[in-house]
Amino acid sequence: MKQYTPQLLCAAALAHSASAQLYNKVIHTSYGPVQGIPAFNSSPNGNISNWKDITVWKGIPYGADTSGENRWTAPKNATSWKTTFQANKMGPLCGPANPSTPGGTVSEDCLNLNIWTNGKSTNAKLPVVLWSFPAGGAADQPLFDGAGMASQGIVFVNYNYRISALGWLSTPELSEEMYKATGSNSSGNWGQLDQFHALKWVHANIAAFGGDPDHITVMGQSAGSAAVYHFVNSPLTKGLIVGAIAESGTRDPYDPEALTLAENYRNQSYALESGLKYMASKNVSTIAEMRALPLADLEEPVFGSTFSDNFGNVLDGYAIPAKYIETLATGPANDVPYITGNTRDESGAAASTNLTVAQYEAAIVSQYGPYNLSSTMLKLYPAVNSSQASMAYNAHWRDTSRISSWSFANRWSVKSKSPIWTYYWNHAPPGQTQGAYHESEINYVLNNLYGTDKPWEVIDYEIALKMNGYWANFAKTGNPNMGDSYKGDGTLPVWNVNSETDMLTLEVGDGFAGVPIGSVEQVKTITEYFSFQNPV
Repeated sequence: MKQYTPQLLCAAALAHSASAQLYNKVIHTSYGPVQGIPAFNSSPNGNISNWKDITVWKGIPYGADTSGENRWTAPKNATSWKTTFQANKMGPLCGPANPSTPGGTVSEDCLNLNIWTNGKSTNAKLPVVLWSFPAGGAADQPLFDGAGMASQGIVFVNYNYRISALGWLSTPELSEEMYKATGSNSSGNWGQLDQFHALKWVHANIAAFGGDPDHITVMGQSAGSAAVYHFVNSPLTKGLIVGAIAESGTRDPYDPEALTLAENYRNQSYALESGLKYMASKNVSTIAEMRALPLADLEEPVFGSTFSDNFGNVLDGYAIPAKYIETLATGPANDVPYITGNTRDESGAAASTNLTVAQYEAAIVSQYGPYNLSSTMLKLYPAVNSSQASMAYNAHWRDTSRISSWSFANRWSVKSKSPIWTYYWNHAPPGQTQGAYHESEINYVLNNLYGTDKPWEVIDYEIALKMNGYWANFAKTGNPNMGDSYKGDGTLPVWNVNSETDMLTLEVGDGFAGVPIGSVEQVKTITEYFSFQNPV
């Protein structure tokens, strides 16, 4: 893996330093010419001093319209154009997303991406990050703005991909179509194939934007971390990436919570059955009829719909080659450096937890009783009043998250030669009551506090400098400790690679230090609980 040393990065940043910013240039892609715009019209609040140098290209098509005959097919190349594409506004989102920008639209012609860079030369060969958004998200959201990462000398890309029914429908008829096209009797991973198509577009075109096509790191959170894990494991993307960051996150394949995060998938038989039920709910029986339905009839909410849980990644033997326990046993298609972790108030834990002792004990007995572990768990997490009950309940979930990430990392290291780091985010952003909630780290790792309306304090900007420093270092060098990306006072605390014997993770947010994942007895009991589960 190429490492971007401070000297190399400096040379890249200074290359053709007399050149104008890239928003003054027409960039030629494989589909046609594009021109970007300045990312900022005035100085943003926060940590970005070189804001005048940052260019953004918005809404560049990376795939064809997915409506009509292209609905529920693998993505096709976009139609080429000759007139310069003015990349000055976010492209349409894939339904049922809700636009975050004024004038935003939803369409099936939604395979588009956005690029940020502070480079001044198309020859800069800067490291590249490809960001995949979480469930309920879209590429136009300010939370995923890439200028903060671009300020570090990184070309940052985010993109839209098909979601919900349009992204994950699986039926026998669609499987027959896929077999004719690919030789694989599978269907249902249209959104994932979009993700792969976006990565391949970036690999083919990013050099024109000053990026290094041979140095792409994939990043994502929650459902976006699933995309990351699939990039790592799929033979369809072999050789296209050099690093991976999965936020909330990759867990032990025996942990039941793994199915709610990066390792979430549906068996093909379940997906096919669910797809037929969905078609029946629309009063149609053929894919031709489904393709003729208006978009509005197919925009199932990502959350809360009768069919919400039926749409997601499918274990198809094609895009997802095997169960995760099997890919861990054989090794990933892309053996690359890896970061994964969780936030304090997710995966069972919540700042709002309010339980009586009886409710707490009943929950523990229900979960651990079938394995004769409930009495041990209640001793490890005791409670004699409601306050302690809520704390103990949260503590056992938080320990489970740390232990699960550590256990996954141990399994990863058996077959992978690449290092892996784990973290535990514990900072609660200001102006809200959900604690260190799911997604709460994103503003900080992307260094884009300017894009989210919260009453940020000095400490938040300091935390963002550290978090972004680690993430940018990793994108540059494959090591969060190397790359000179931290712009704050002092130096970043050393983040040690995962160790099966040390049983530590890096606490980030309110503190930055290695902390135990749990006591020896807690680790023993929770991993024993995992051993009784069916692996994913």
